[in-house]
Amino acid sequence: MVGKAIFSGDNVMSHRSGRHFLQIPGPSNVPDRILRAIDKATMDHRGPDFGVMARQLLDDLKPIFKTENDVIIFPSSGTGAWEAALVNTLSLGDKVVMYESGQFATLWKGLAERIGLEPQFIESDWRHPVNPAEVEALLKGDKADEIKAVCMVHNETSTGMVNDIAAIRKAIDAAGHSALLMVDTISGLGSIDYRHDEWGVDVTVAGSQKGLMMPPGLSFNAVSDKAKKVSEFSSMPKSYWSWDEMLKLNATGYFPYTPATNLLYGLSEAIAILQEEGLDNVFARHARFAEATRRAVQAWGLEIVCKDEAARSDVLTAAFMPDGHDADAYRKIVLENFDMSLGNGLGKVAGKVFRIGHLGDFNELMLAGTLCGVEMGLGLAGVPHNKNGVAAALDYLAHGGNAAPA
Repeated sequence: MVGKAIFSGDNVMSHRSGRHFLQIPGPSNVPDRILRAIDKATMDHRGPDFGVMARQLLDDLKPIFKTENDVIIFPSSGTGAWEAALVNTLSLGDKVVMYESGQFATLWKGLAERIGLEPQFIESDWRHPVNPAEVEALLKGDKADEIKAVCMVHNETSTGMVNDIAAIRKAIDAAGHSALLMVDTISGLGSIDYRHDEWGVDVTVAGSQKGLMMPPGLSFNAVSDKAKKVSEFSSMPKSYWSWDEMLKLNATGYFPYTPATNLLYGLSEAIAILQEEGLDNVFARHARFAEATRRAVQAWGLEIVCKDEAARSDVLTAAFMPDGHDADAYRKIVLENFDMSLGNGLGKVAGKVFRIGHLGDFNELMLAGTLCGVEMGLGLAGVPHNKNGVAAALDYLAHGGNAAPA
């Protein structure tokens, strides 16, 4: 029977042996080292030891963003950092340019509208990265300088697509426009290359629960000197998200309100793990696993959402189900039979797409197990596919990522 659970019976199982495979594109798997770090006694967040720890942590964060600028930590999800970026730099009625790379870009647009901004949304089919020429044309047409910011998602988690942020900066400069460049790299930071300073980003938005391998609960704004200067003239209401008090107290390692102390312990350990592996090695590992996954998906005969091969994400792979097959029904079969969670389709691709996360604390055997679960699930769900996807990925991995191009 298609989709019938392998371990079904009269008794409901209360225990599944082995670890759950969390293969959504974030939150990602949290290493035991980080869990142990979080599990320490909470210290006095006004005491001297905390100030030393937090000041060092704030400094250690900068190389992850590849910046010499300040990085602000908020106790929130990435949505909070979205709002912080906007309310600290803009005023009611300001226009901002945004690009419809997927669901998260759409949600950021919705947030901007709710707080009183006027997004100029470049619409897209969710399958191609932003065309910098479109951004340049919009800015050149803004003779009155009404556009105050260009807001882009770096790694779009809903579609598995990466936008070229350096090219967007070049487009802004080519237009001779003063707009700030704000970038959401919530799912990219710590997994794929990101360069806040070199790419001329004014505000970078990030979160703890993806490439940083942390539980959800921390978010970040990396802010340029230009962004800090502009923030002095922002008239948006803000208190919790305000940069000024945060930066003042951060200078000595403290916060204007109670920080998420134990998550900061975990973040310190996460940075140590990234430092030990080396960021370039981290990025190469993600690229290798992404290529193996794409080879598997293509060998199965499924279609990858992002049509531009150069823009496909090394963090996740999003694939369409064949016509007549529901992606969520398929994901349910995989979960019930193999105790593995795959990412669901969001927004306009809901029910049409499933997403395979291959980010964070992840190795070859974990990827092999993930792809085996996907392939077995395709069979149980009765989805038409070729049965050599896992073999294609393993062949690539076994050759150290040096197999001939597919």
